[in-house]
Amino acid sequence: MREIAFLTNPTAGKGRAGRVRDVALPLLHGAGWRVRLLEGRDAAEAADLARKAVVDDVDALVVCGGDGLVHLALQEVAGTDLPLGILPAGTGNDAARSVGIPLRDPAAATARLLAWRPRRIDLARSGDRWFATVLAAGFDAVVNERANRMSWPRGQMRYNLATVAELRTFEPLHYELDLDGEHQQIEATLVAVGNGPSFGGGLRIAEGASLDDGLLEVIVIGPVTKPELVRTYPKLFKGTHVHHPQFSRHRVRRVTVACPGIVGYADGERFGALPLTVECVPGALKVLA
Repeated sequence: MREIAFLTNPTAGKGRAGRVRDVALPLLHGAGWRVRLLEGRDAAEAADLARKAVVDDVDALVVCGGDGLVHLALQEVAGTDLPLGILPAGTGNDAARSVGIPLRDPAAATARLLAWRPRRIDLARSGDRWFATVLAAGFDAVVNERANRMSWPRGQMRYNLATVAELRTFEPLHYELDLDGEHQQIEATLVAVGNGPSFGGGLRIAEGASLDDGLLEVIVIGPVTKPELVRTYPKLFKGTHVHHPQFSRHRVRRVTVACPGIVGYADGERFGALPLTVECVPGALKVLA
């Protein structure tokens, strides 16, 4: 009989996490699994619950929520033998998307847990912090910073307004990159470091990234005009932006990204001010997918 810790963010996806949980629990109980239900009132309490799950005698930590909850759980389970299960219930769900977990079918996602096929994947690490998907460190990160300072409106519209506001004044940024020891100084609209292929709810910025090759994808989009930036954005959903003449990529084990005044976002969470050094840690996470 398996016993799992089941951590839920009840506010994820405007309450969708609760509905996903209600679908999953009868299926897990019906399979004979014992479930320890955990629910953090805030991020700090959720992190504490995840930390205790690692040292408790459970077979897996399952998180029901969005990329933020996955990111929080990674900080506790990375580098351990405790498998992480993901029931996607957030807005972006890029971590679940990157390992092929069904996003809109809670029963199918639960079936992936019940199949119990743990798989080792790479993670990215900067200092003592981990991320699974993409570190954004350009125009997209600037938009996130502005949106986080706004109290109105709520939801996606806040990011839309922040994007419009930043487009009015945004200019290409000066970056210094260290790519496995090769130093570059460049002007760019966007630099991203991908462990997985997508961020922002399916924007395939690091199209072609593999979760088990021991490498990071460093994506550079050089200087583009504001109208060209607007025209290129929809191509990110299909990954066809890779054909843009200002697109380039570097596959590396370790990268340092420096740019004055820019704050990086990883897994959609505020990660830290540049410069940041990121390395790929092969097989750092055991995931049920």
